[in-house]
Amino acid sequence: MLELNHGFRVVDVHARLDPDSEESVATRGREISPERLERELHQAGVVRAVVSPGRRAEGEGYLRANNAVARMSVDRPFLAFARVNGPRDPSGRATARLRNLTASRDESHADPEDIEQYAYDDRFHGFTLAPAVDGLPDEETLDQLADVGLPALVHVGREFTPEDAAETLLDRGFPVVFAAFGGYPLDRDLMNRSIDLLDRYDDLYLETSFVRFRGVVERALLEHPDRVMFGSGVPEAHPNVGVMEILTLDVSEDAMRRAFSKNAARVIPQLAPGEQS
Repeated sequence: MLELNHGFRVVDVHARLDPDSEESVATRGREISPERLERELHQAGVVRAVVSPGRRAEGEGYLRANNAVARMSVDRPFLAFARVNGPRDPSGRATARLRNLTASRDESHADPEDIEQYAYDDRFHGFTLAPAVDGLPDEETLDQLADVGLPALVHVGREFTPEDAAETLLDRGFPVVFAAFGGYPLDRDLMNRSIDLLDRYDDLYLETSFVRFRGVVERALLEHPDRVMFGSGVPEAHPNVGVMEILTLDVSEDAMRRAFSKNAARVIPQLAPGEQS
């Protein structure tokens, strides 16, 4: 694929990097090596990217995968985010609320001590949560996330809606970035509901991976130009695709610069020009 020449500084807040890319694609999704990931980002003109591991088998936990991703990020333009899981059902259903009253962590779940260790390990710069597949951390662990204050990229969708995320994660004092505008896969209503939440929550941001509706992204950039960040979703999508979708929006160059790098660098300082991981 040809390299893009767009003249913008671009950082990517949503990339997946698995430590065992030799495993079956059916297990993790599209596989990619660190070298190929770096090459694809370069082709798109992306200078830095946030990376975290993909889904692990139930009961395995993420400690080993997080540490492996951090090691693979050394001397590459990657920033490692630690992926964390939990014992609670993330949905807002009444039955889930009842089950959560007795839910407790096991050894595969992230606990407050894990969060503290990740936060003060200079290899990690934030957290990734995918509650619909990994479960939601318990209150003690969420309180520790709030205490350390690092940003969290959160996968939001039909099983863990924007409103569920607002109830459990927002107003805790740390930046929350909804992956895919909170509407993966291609749920325009959820995306617009996420944009509506920007009026109520100052620490909420949206990233653009897999958002194929131009009007949705344009609405967010016009109404909240300081809250939108570029994310590609690589390796499931080539970053060239995401970059081109921003470049073809009917918005100003200043709005594009904010989405491509300025907003992310404000929330994740290590993505700013001149910073090194």
